[in-house]
Amino acid sequence: MNVTQEDLLEHNIDKIYPSKEALKSRLNSKNKLRIYLGIDPSSTKIHLGNAIALWKLREFQELGHKVILLIGDFTGMIGDPTDRTATRKPLSSDEVLANSESYQRQASKILLQDKKLFEVKYNSHWLAKLTFSEIVNLSSHFTIQQFLERDMFQKRLSEKKPIGVHEFLYPLMQGYDSVALEIDVEIGGSDQTFNMLIGRQLVKDLRGKEKFVITLPLLEGTDGRKMSKSFSNSIDLDDSAIEMYGKIMSLEDKLILKYFELCTNIRVEKLKVFRNRLTKENPISIKKELAKEITSLYYPQQEVESAGHEFQTVIQDKGLPTEIEEVEFTFTTLPKNYAYFLLESGLVNSISEAQRLATQGAIFFDDVKIENVREVFSTEKSSIVVKVGKRKFKILKFI
Repeated sequence: MNVTQEDLLEHNIDKIYPSKEALKSRLNSKNKLRIYLGIDPSSTKIHLGNAIALWKLREFQELGHKVILLIGDFTGMIGDPTDRTATRKPLSSDEVLANSESYQRQASKILLQDKKLFEVKYNSHWLAKLTFSEIVNLSSHFTIQQFLERDMFQKRLSEKKPIGVHEFLYPLMQGYDSVALEIDVEIGGSDQTFNMLIGRQLVKDLRGKEKFVITLPLLEGTDGRKMSKSFSNSIDLDDSAIEMYGKIMSLEDKLILKYFELCTNIRVEKLKVFRNRLTKENPISIKKELAKEITSLYYPQQEVESAGHEFQTVIQDKGLPTEIEEVEFTFTTLPKNYAYFLLESGLVNSISEAQRLATQGAIFFDDVKIENVREVFSTEKSSIVVKVGKRKFKILKFI
């Protein structure tokens, strides 16, 4: 990457607190900054929406600054209330540990691993040690009114849904992370603005220094809603090249430019070219360039080319993938209903999901559309190709 200070302050930025000019002045002081991104280990996946922040961290690294990936192993056991219409079930310590290990591995696809430029921290190291009197003292810096003004709390109050006291403590703890890390800059999605500004206030009150906050734009997922693991609409860094390419090709055309802007290293002038081309060309050709551009950031060129070929063969030409996983059964298994084979082969996660997909006309056994997965299936063939949706295939092999 060839990063300039202008890139750092302009590319994929929503807002900078207190101002872009103030941060620019701080950068010009030549003193290296400590920047952090906090990640809530609520699943094993990092998606392209999360990657926007990781690439911003990478830009800081390229300019010689120290970045910290903070794993919220303590706060993750409480659950961030942001955008939640109900209290989230806390995670166990084992779940948090497994998820955080997965996060670090995926983040290494983007961040430089030089110890002078990168560090991983866990907020349990300081939050678990806070005494009750220290928590009371931290709480004294804010009012209940500040917290109740948050949209999701207002929504829950109007719907008479419960708000846990621990959910008021979450932004307080996230804010204290900045104090414990002696941070200069925190970055995160615009939906985290409240929590990050709580940290800005605590750093000012307790450290007597300026903390900059950089908010980044949010990314829509494959269904047009905000990309979220809980919505099952994410494009994940752990997706195979074929999965990633295919999911990008499934995006609505109106998201093409936004994905070019937020998920690639393409800058303003080239974006203008794509904007102009979209008024004249078939969007699918430009979307293929988008899919190739994004997938190339995470996979070798050979795998990217193979993903493009698979999409052409399977989706556009209605053919079969080059390789299809085989799942073995014995003939004595038969007869069983369709749902049994869909579940056993890993093509669906539940009978209700299978029936929903069947109702949508998305399940085929050897090109025969299956409308009721509870019906009995039997065959004398040694193998059957099962297709679920546009991109999921398995061969059922009977021995």
